[in-house]
Amino acid sequence: MEEVVLRLKELLFPSIADVAVLSVDVNIEMVRVDAHCTTAGAVCPGCGAWSTRVHSSYLRFPTDVASAGRSVVLQLRVRRFRCRNTLCSRRTFVEQIPGLTRRHGQCTERLRSTLASVGLALAGRAGARLAAVLGVSVSRSTVLRLIDALPEPEAPAPRVVGVDEYATRKVRHYGTVLVDVETRRPIDLLPDREASSLAAWLAQRPGVEVVCRDRAPYFAEGATTGAPQAVQVADRWHLWHNLSEAAERSVAQHRGCLRALVPTASEPGPGPRPEAVPAPDPSASPWPRGHRFADRTRARHAAVHALLTAGHSRRIQRQLKMTYRTVKQFADAANPEDLFTGQWQNRPSVLDGYKPHLDDRWSEGCTNAWKLWEEIVPLGYQGSYQRVRAYLHDKRTSPQPVTARPPAPRAVAGWILRHPDTLTDSERLRLKTVRTHCPELDALTRHVRSFAAMLTERQGERLPDWLAAVRQDDLPSLHTLAAGIDRDRDAVTAGLTLPWNSGVVEGHVNRIKMLKRQMFGRAGFDLLRKRVLLA
Repeated sequence: MEEVVLRLKELLFPSIADVAVLSVDVNIEMVRVDAHCTTAGAVCPGCGAWSTRVHSSYLRFPTDVASAGRSVVLQLRVRRFRCRNTLCSRRTFVEQIPGLTRRHGQCTERLRSTLASVGLALAGRAGARLAAVLGVSVSRSTVLRLIDALPEPEAPAPRVVGVDEYATRKVRHYGTVLVDVETRRPIDLLPDREASSLAAWLAQRPGVEVVCRDRAPYFAEGATTGAPQAVQVADRWHLWHNLSEAAERSVAQHRGCLRALVPTASEPGPGPRPEAVPAPDPSASPWPRGHRFADRTRARHAAVHALLTAGHSRRIQRQLKMTYRTVKQFADAANPEDLFTGQWQNRPSVLDGYKPHLDDRWSEGCTNAWKLWEEIVPLGYQGSYQRVRAYLHDKRTSPQPVTARPPAPRAVAGWILRHPDTLTDSERLRLKTVRTHCPELDALTRHVRSFAAMLTERQGERLPDWLAAVRQDDLPSLHTLAAGIDRDRDAVTAGLTLPWNSGVVEGHVNRIKMLKRQMFGRAGFDLLRKRVLLA
């Protein structure tokens, strides 16, 4: 019997030495384990004095981790001891088993740790649902309370810190995440992105030597104020992203140069001419094909005459869901065009004065109806967007031959920004044509590739020469970028020279987005901070 009890104890409490299992009662829904503590005495939590004088005992029923789908409950007999220290404020105290129980605890430490881990992974409601699947009935508030009771991790003093912003409410409220770049673990979350908050945080950690950041001014100011001894490193990805945006704007400013890629129509040769297609007679059909009212009238006219030809009388209004007068009107008309007596379709439109602008933008390659509508509204157009959309739809579906359009500025910017070895032969040839016809885009391509080589090979010492070369060409977008880089030249130079970057920080920002979506955006800052730091 003693051997069986010992095996049960080793099975149920392998890491706890001072517990004896008396019996195990198993039924369909529950496993009840009868146990008690085997120590002779206990330590007073008030003064730390050891006592063996038993005052009384009672039963506790803490819940343990479920087993095979059954809930496990301990029937634990605990003793109340008298404190021998006359100076202690406690007269009696209850023994606690380390690793198994705690004061006022309704579950074992093992179950408490399990529920806290579930809460860190899934938060409140989802954590409670998963706990129910695991055989533990618990509320979402209890799960959140367990997360809140977890101690914060004690991270070592960081040497290289990455800082970036995350959105708690996009466009309205942002916070700051700080990451130890060397260990790739988050260190802290700040409830805002103010320079003063970052400066105060860095001032408490004088061992910071490197601060990786983007080019936001509040992070630059906070790092300068809080850690003047640290080297600030501008992230290389953000530098390349800024250059990409400037390059696309430069290409858009030289949209006219992209027409060199459109093949000109060849002159007709001496061969046989194609037969000319006669233009449709507008008087024959005032409403063209594709007009919804005209098509509906033609369909109804055909249906009426088909039934009349089949031998039906004119009393077919119920079958066609028309009135008798409407059926008579369709039956009396030999052709559906005879019914097109209205002349409202030929009256002037509020769009007529703006059609030349739309035609010019259409020929330039802009086919976005919403964008063109936004362009003509400041010019005085007071009509609806649907009228512009219908006009462009007619142009798009007209039988006229479609002329080739130049590529979009974003596509040409992509050719410039990509590595030359990744371009296809067609893209390489078209980019060469653009560079031949536009000196500005040729200079843009040279500057982008020079910056790419400087970035990938970490040659930050070439940055002053690159800035001077950019200012010599007529590229206003690059001039704006160069002015911004010049204001933050030390950090940019360090970013193009040192191996540090903010890649790991961006990964944690994406993880914060996932955690926020998991909690449906309702989590407070404290819960979000615990889940980020402890998960």
